[in-house]
Amino acid sequence: MSTTVGLISLGCAKNLIDSEVMIGHLAQAGMSLTPDPELADVLIVNTCSFIDMAKKESIDAIFGAVDGRKTDPDRERQKIIVAGCLSQRFATELPGIMPEVDAFIGPSATEDPRDFVTLKPQYVPDFSTPRIRLTPDHFAYVKIAEGCNHTCTFCIIPKIRGQHRSRTQESVFKEVEALVKSGVKEINLISQDTTYFGMDQWEGNSLCTLLRQINTIEGDFWVRLLYTHPAHWSDELIETIAECDKVAKYVDIPLQHISDHMLSAMKRVTSGDYIRDLLRRMRAGIPGLGIRTTFIVGFPGETEEDFNELLEFIREFRFERAGVFQYSKEEGTRAYKMDGQLHHATRKSRWSRAMAELQKIAGETNQAQVGKAVRVLVEEPGVARTQWDAPEIDGSVIVDEALPVGEFADITIGDWRGYDLVAAR
Repeated sequence: MSTTVGLISLGCAKNLIDSEVMIGHLAQAGMSLTPDPELADVLIVNTCSFIDMAKKESIDAIFGAVDGRKTDPDRERQKIIVAGCLSQRFATELPGIMPEVDAFIGPSATEDPRDFVTLKPQYVPDFSTPRIRLTPDHFAYVKIAEGCNHTCTFCIIPKIRGQHRSRTQESVFKEVEALVKSGVKEINLISQDTTYFGMDQWEGNSLCTLLRQINTIEGDFWVRLLYTHPAHWSDELIETIAECDKVAKYVDIPLQHISDHMLSAMKRVTSGDYIRDLLRRMRAGIPGLGIRTTFIVGFPGETEEDFNELLEFIREFRFERAGVFQYSKEEGTRAYKMDGQLHHATRKSRWSRAMAELQKIAGETNQAQVGKAVRVLVEEPGVARTQWDAPEIDGSVIVDEALPVGEFADITIGDWRGYDLVAAR
């Protein structure tokens, strides 16, 4: 009888692909898969540890699995494996803290989930990598690179994921082509820094050449860019997005702040003037563009002047999709030991004030959509998404439940509720 494996996948889309690769390898090795933890001989918890909230969710899931095994006699012989970023980040501490766990593996070990933690990640999935998709049939994530070369002072990712390493353009193209042929309608390109794709190689490829090649694939689909870094944008990329009809007119570009004081402290290798100029060029060069961004408030040393500059920036540029995070003090980051750590009440207050601005703009943006004809991808009965809405993070459109799931539909916006739009009936 084959070993039955269960999986609990936590964290971002990049972690989800790690989970897909892990179970792909296990299935190839002849193991059976189950969505029910109680029926698994081996239960894998793929963790995230980017910020405190993610760590807490991961730790709760691990102890939940341990407690479930302890209280269920039928699970007495079940093995529990903790995988992912938490294992990589706390490789030396976790075995002592969680002796009940049978093994710990890091994200670099997805090439063979039976391996233990590799402290210097080198692996990156390829077109030929075994993988079982966990997303609905109509959309997929495609990881085009792994790791990150930036040294942002608030971020632990380079220590967990290693240096940036791109896949080959041909490998990504083949994967996207196969997904489209299988009926996928939305391709979401992801990595820690999508705009750095190809820059670590000497083959002349880049995100621009990749997008232009993907645009030649026959079929009715759109491709979306997530996790771009402002430092690596160019006029060529703006022109490419504008000219490629299959590239969604949506860009995810986490800016984190606008104050030069904060950008310098965060080591974002950009300035406020650079960001403002880039956004204006993006707006001018890509008609109908929807920009998603995120900001961090309450970073060490952030003054009221810094924060007010951020609020004015938000009011001026009126992002179609945006979010705000309170600064999370993470062990192992440069910001962890910085002077000027702000009181939690100050961080929370600034988060509330920034969110209030974003919510006001979101309502006005949605009101401006009323009466417009838009194309949507139907996500589930009665729910769809526009080009401006990435899966699992943005809003949705309430549509006729009769529209077929996984297909595109042309609708007219009739109303809005909170962050969501409502199709006219």
